Amino acid sequence: MESHLNDGTTAPSRADLVVRGCDAVCLDAPDTVLRDAAIAINGNRIVWIGPATGSATIAARKIIEAPGRIAMPGLIDGHVHTAQQLLRGRIAALARRRSLKVPIWKNYLIPFEAVLEPEDVYLSGLACYANMIMVGTTCFAEAGGPHPDEMGRAALDVGIRGFVSLNTADQGQGLPPAMMMTTDAALAANVDLVERWQTQDQDRVQAWLSLRQIMVCSPELIRDMAGAARELDTKLHTHLCEGTYEIDYALEHFGQRPPEFMLDIGAFDRHLHCAHSVILTNEDIDLYTRNQPSACHCAFNNYHIGWPQLLLMWRRGLDVALGTDGAAAWGSLDIFQVAHAARIGQQLVAGTPTHHRTVTSGEELIHVAANGGARALALGRDIGSLEAGKKADIILVTADDIDQLPPADPLFTVGNTVVGRDVQTVIVDGRVVMRDRLLETIDLVEIRRKLDARMPILLERFNAMIS
Repeated sequence: MESHLNDGTTAPSRADLVVRGCDAVCLDAPDTVLRDAAIAINGNRIVWIGPATGSATIAARKIIEAPGRIAMPGLIDGHVHTAQQLLRGRIAALARRRSLKVPIWKNYLIPFEAVLEPEDVYLSGLACYANMIMVGTTCFAEAGGPHPDEMGRAALDVGIRGFVSLNTADQGQGLPPAMMMTTDAALAANVDLVERWQTQDQDRVQAWLSLRQIMVCSPELIRDMAGAARELDTKLHTHLCEGTYEIDYALEHFGQRPPEFMLDIGAFDRHLHCAHSVILTNEDIDLYTRNQPSACHCAFNNYHIGWPQLLLMWRRGLDVALGTDGAAAWGSLDIFQVAHAARIGQQLVAGTPTHHRTVTSGEELIHVAANGGARALALGRDIGSLEAGKKADIILVTADDIDQLPPADPLFTVGNTVVGRDVQTVIVDGRVVMRDRLLETIDLVEIRRKLDARMPILLERFNAMIS
């Protein structure tokens, strides 16, 4: 076992922050696991990882003693709907009283987004990103919603890393007028958003382009947005192959399945981020492999839709993240739990039919959650593993609770028994944003007070919209 991260360096003489006494599960290529380790951070980057005894000579401005903890990379949510956070549980409650209209996104989720004012989205962002930090998610990709600058403001205040984006629709029936734009306005608003965040004096929070779905985005908008993504060298976030209605729409209007249509129009390349990617033929997966868009597997949702081929895509080298799909859809923003659900789902999909009892493992899925998420968000050089030179996005999780004993294998522990509530301390970009389960950036009591005051108003508006 190496005593440092493959760079031959010794411990630095000085550091801004040292975390020591923990086990380190690095989730790097050789799967480095160090017992009784130390991590040195200068600025926003890791400068050294090695044995705790080797850190004794480091003059550190701040030290976190972490016995009984495992240090690991922060996890990444590759598909979240920030503006739906305040709708958590409401769709399920509504379904207990009456039959729901489908698709849910069109009849309930977008109408809720339409009633939100900028300060509502900021409040939703504070609640969403605080929730993420407290379950070990240090980076996210927003799917596209209203008032994305307010999402960015909330992300900066909470201290998380991420990409915000704008809801984009220029066609279709039944959407609230507030969520519709002309083709030219949609393109201009998306480009302006990306450029506005690219010119800030920080890079922790940035913006992506976004297309809601092919049913509500014209071919002209999709083509021009794909061109803008290449010109800006940024990602274009969309939902793809999420439902049978989408497949039927593409076949009816274009005579092609969605990946074929996106390729034909010049939008299917490494800049496209395809949330869900569930209903895929072998030929569709071949197109993914040849053209290298990224994808996101939302395990809480995807198995309701179809037979997702996560393992096949991952093992072909595709950049696949795990995502929650937002709290309104399935309730939890815990990527650890998403990974556990994905392991069970992929066993059923890829193992059980052929009596392959160990087709995957919790350890492999936690690699998808960290490494895959970083690659899918085009951040693989900076985050997703603990390595000298990478940005210091680090979480400390418990390793000594009764359901984790005996702590014989830290990699097994983080892949199979850890859940979000086991996360104790979170570092993002070299800054401690949560310590011992207490957020150091925002006031949760104040957020709860504002939610109590605002939610009755928003629900009244929402109920009027859907009735």
